[in-house]
Amino acid sequence: MVTPDQPNPGEFRAPDAKAIEDIALRTLESLPEAFRAHLGDVVLIVEELADEETLDALGIEHPLDLTGLYHGRPLGEKSSMESGSLPDRIHLYRRAILEEWVETGVGLDALVSHVMIHEIGHHFGLSDADMHALEEAAS
Repeated sequence: MVTPDQPNPGEFRAPDAKAIEDIALRTLESLPEAFRAHLGDVVLIVEELADEETLDALGIEHPLDLTGLYHGRPLGEKSSMESGSLPDRIHLYRRAILEEWVETGVGLDALVSHVMIHEIGHHFGLSDADMHALEEAAS
């Protein structure tokens, strides 16, 4: 017998923000130490969707078209003279990730890891080829 506080056994529940965050954190832990050492101050934020201001700034019309975003300056562009700025942030957008997951059939862990590594790549100022190599090293 199913009680009101238990889900129906056949009912599917979409992964919540905590599940996405857990996958992202496992991805961070799987990176080579040389990369992890420079990510300590980067803040991970899992949100439902990107806000209108972010979408407008990027020229993106639909919020489901943006799965992740890096806010900050790549390490090579930072100066020790900077102070008072917000910490670098990686935003993962749960609903857009889930939409891509359903549309592509790619495993959720692989998809979140891919998005996460892409955003980490922006933190390091990496090229797309470098990001693919980093993704391979984390697998």
